[in-house]
Amino acid sequence: MAAGFQFEHTVAFSEDSPAEFLRQIPTGAGVLCLRGPNPTDEPYLTRTADLRRRAMRLLAPPELTEGGVPVLSKRLNLRGRVALIAWCATGSEFEALLSLYQAAAASFGYAEARRRLRLHTPFCLRFTAENAHPRLYATNRLSKRGLAQMFGPFPSRAAADRYADAVLDLFKLRRCYEDLEPYPEHPGCVYQEMKKCLAPCNLACTPDEYSAEAAAVKAFLETRGESMLGQIAQEREQASEEMDFERAASLHQQWTKVKAAASQTSDLVQELPMLRAVIVQATAGSDERLEAAVFLLEGGCLAGPVRLSTLGVRAVKEQTSVGSSLFAQPLMLQAVPLDGEATPSESPEERAALVLKTLEDKAGPERDLAMVSDHLSLVRRWYYRPEKQRVGEIFFPNPDGSWPVRRILRGAARMVLGDPGVMAETNREGVAAAKVKILHEGREGVERAVPVVSRRRKKVAAAETSETSSS
Repeated sequence: MAAGFQFEHTVAFSEDSPAEFLRQIPTGAGVLCLRGPNPTDEPYLTRTADLRRRAMRLLAPPELTEGGVPVLSKRLNLRGRVALIAWCATGSEFEALLSLYQAAAASFGYAEARRRLRLHTPFCLRFTAENAHPRLYATNRLSKRGLAQMFGPFPSRAAADRYADAVLDLFKLRRCYEDLEPYPEHPGCVYQEMKKCLAPCNLACTPDEYSAEAAAVKAFLETRGESMLGQIAQEREQASEEMDFERAASLHQQWTKVKAAASQTSDLVQELPMLRAVIVQATAGSDERLEAAVFLLEGGCLAGPVRLSTLGVRAVKEQTSVGSSLFAQPLMLQAVPLDGEATPSESPEERAALVLKTLEDKAGPERDLAMVSDHLSLVRRWYYRPEKQRVGEIFFPNPDGSWPVRRILRGAARMVLGDPGVMAETNREGVAAAKVKILHEGREGVERAVPVVSRRRKKVAAAETSETSSS
């Protein structure tokens, strides 16, 4: 992917009239590249919040004194060494980091790009299923043989070790690092004394028993604990129906312990070859074009961005405080074209499906280990930030493997239009009191109006009687 990276805009630069060229550079955030006249020279790459301001600082002519002498300055100026300016506008920090990494990898190679962006392989859990006595441990070394047995990424080694210890406390898998050669006289270890290991080292268990325990650990990792939680919950319900409340209480305590262990991981921690997610970010000029940038994380590698039009999608909150009101539900609005704008022929769902298909085609089946490591590091750096500092949204596939298209569309609309304002909570007690007051005042008004109406009717009747008598 990095080898085919190209900047969106390229302009030849001449130091004779720099202002003319600098005016063509936008003022938004993006990645800037300055190249010299010799193609073999190293380019200058940087990520900036204002492309034009950074270019002006690097390429503008130096200030002159009253005598026309340039003012000496320590500020970097590349005005006499640049022949070509290239840039690409970005709408988010995530897109800017990925673009900078791809540009650096295309120019300097993966190793130099990794060093410049300070990327480190994230820690994962490896389950050595090919071993005669499988074990689970934390590592940040990727290999083609071990990639299919790794679960991650985790935010740090400490987090990976904590999750591994929590999982191993639920099972009796070995924790030793030696290549076992079981024999009856093996001294064992402290975990055997604490009944936390089946002790295959001294033949305390059969190979089938240890294989069954290893299969249970792998199922726990693949389902993030759901395989064990469902079984315990079923046994607990059965014990309750049989009036065996002591066993039901014991199973509930076990269920709580398993739930606490499973909660130490996140949705991002999956088997690396099966890791799939859609990341939605804002794009440059999204307010005008109503487009969001969509990335696909497939098997540890990122693909994208691809622009997704949110025309016809209304951004609403998925959970509101007004219950099941019709106005609180997500809505898909029909696109209303502006003057001179063509109406899109496909619906928002069809546009989203087409974007996802394009991203899946871009991902491809072949993945380089260096690219997997660097892309996982970029995703980990963004995903494990505090929620208030993490800009953008991530969506994982449904249990059947399909994508939540409606949720992705709503997330893209929120990226373009921003979060809708929080609806004010209805003061139901105040409304009820106001209704009672209105009814009470209305009743008193009616009671006051009745005597007045009666007097008027008497006057009208008396007048009619006098007219009749006079006639």
